[in-house]
Amino acid sequence: MIEVVECPRDAMQGIAEFIPTDLKAEYINMLLKVGFHTIDFGSFVSPKAIPQMRDTAEVLSKLNLDDTDSKLLAIVANSRGAEQAVSFDEIQYLGYPFSVSETFQQRNTKRSIEDSLILVEQMQNLCATKNKDLVVYLSMAFGNPYNEAWDVDIVAKWTEILADMGVKTLALSDTIGVSSKETIAPLFSQLIPEFNEVSFGAHLHTTAETWHEKVLAAYQSGCTRFDTAIQGFGGCPMATDTLTGNMPTEKMLSFLNEQKEVSGLNALAFESAYNKAREVFL
Repeated sequence: MIEVVECPRDAMQGIAEFIPTDLKAEYINMLLKVGFHTIDFGSFVSPKAIPQMRDTAEVLSKLNLDDTDSKLLAIVANSRGAEQAVSFDEIQYLGYPFSVSETFQQRNTKRSIEDSLILVEQMQNLCATKNKDLVVYLSMAFGNPYNEAWDVDIVAKWTEILADMGVKTLALSDTIGVSSKETIAPLFSQLIPEFNEVSFGAHLHTTAETWHEKVLAAYQSGCTRFDTAIQGFGGCPMATDTLTGNMPTEKMLSFLNEQKEVSGLNALAFESAYNKAREVFL
């Protein structure tokens, strides 16, 4: 079955006006009823860097996890955030952005790739002791805007290093919205057979014109895990069809129906959450 990871955190984090905590929790509670494999619900990062996520712990305290099989994922950027995240029994996954670009790693987490690898090892050990799982987002997986070298073999090199460290889930991330079927297909086609112990995900940024070809390229290349956000919010905050936002969940579900894949999602619960998104993302 295809794993659909809904990403309200990614959709919300770039919005300047603070979304009330109760509204966040209400929306995520509705998402929990849909049946997504994972909900990327919040992050434990500096509130100065991402002020929208400063209430993640409070949001978590308001979530109803009694009647859901969905797992919770929180993004972390350093050891302090990781320690916070693993202290909550409700959180199963920690997500860490590891960049194949030295420049972007510095910009995003204020550390080098070398230091980032040390942190990944620390997080991996921490997760093992706390019965959690680490999801590494391979940033800049589909291209590099900083005049640094980029190709499939470079992504494969870092994949091998991370896999050797025990990372079991890697999400190839379209950080700057440049992915295309010409880059998506070769990456997944090479990496999935080569690293069969790793679950590969696709965190794609799309437009109304490109979403289908991008998802199809990943799907036909063996990808079975997709990050999405209702109405494509995130990527470019408050994305419209003319901007490059996240993969819209509703279009992903249409694609799965087209491929006759069983999503296992509750259509009525999804419709309710979809309508609620209009209130959250005014």
